[in-house]
Amino acid sequence: MEERQEILRRMKSIEGHVAGISRMVRKDVYCIDVVHQLQAVQGAVQQVSGIILGQHLRHCVAGAVEGRDPEKKEEMIGEILNVFKANSRG
Repeated sequence: MEERQEILRRMKSIEGHVAGISRMVRKDVYCIDVVHQLQAVQGAVQQVSGIILGQHLRHCVAGAVEGRDPEKKEEMIGEILNVFKANSRG
């Protein structure tokens, strides 16, 4: 539950940051300044993604691997592989 609150806090911060970037674009702020802010948001989103992935690995994946259902194990492994494949296309 504590991690969920941390995720929500970070997401609220990201929302505010994105709104600020929208204001920058409306005000025709220098392009590179906007790009720097976008990169900061991307980093923040990646951090949240890492927290959520960590939760998934510790709870869902670990439970499936320790369990006796081979289909569930393969499903969990497939999910993780798909996440890594999607990130490598980035």
